[in-house]
Amino acid sequence: MKTQFIKRHLAKTITWRIIGTLDTFIISWLISGSPFVGLQIGLAEVITKLILYYLHERVWFRFKIKNSTKRHLLKTITWRVIGTLDTFLLSWLISGSPFIGLQIGLAEVISKMLLYYLHERAWYKINYGIEKRDKKEDI
Repeated sequence: MKTQFIKRHLAKTITWRIIGTLDTFIISWLISGSPFVGLQIGLAEVITKLILYYLHERVWFRFKIKNSTKRHLLKTITWRVIGTLDTFLLSWLISGSPFIGLQIGLAEVISKMLLYYLHERAWYKINYGIEKRDKKEDI
């Protein structure tokens, strides 16, 4: 694997985590009613989601789906399933309530799918970590 792609995937991981953590913090705070609980959930997710997102990105790199819109939609759905399960479990553990965990997880389904899709589309236009881009292929 070329190092340029690894650098690209790491950069995408970091930018997504910043966006995702802010979204999680705000949603968790609003649902739990506590900024402290929101902060704990957001910080816990930084670690779990960085690892999970990087692995997700590496797996998707191997798929050769030519249609960028279809590819980005499928990546959005698979990532959201993984991300929602992680959020639900962390929110439950930190808040102590499976109901709060479920509410946070469900709220994120909508916000995160939209944000992730926009993130993917933005990165599709960025050539960082790509020496030469074939307009027919996605990275």
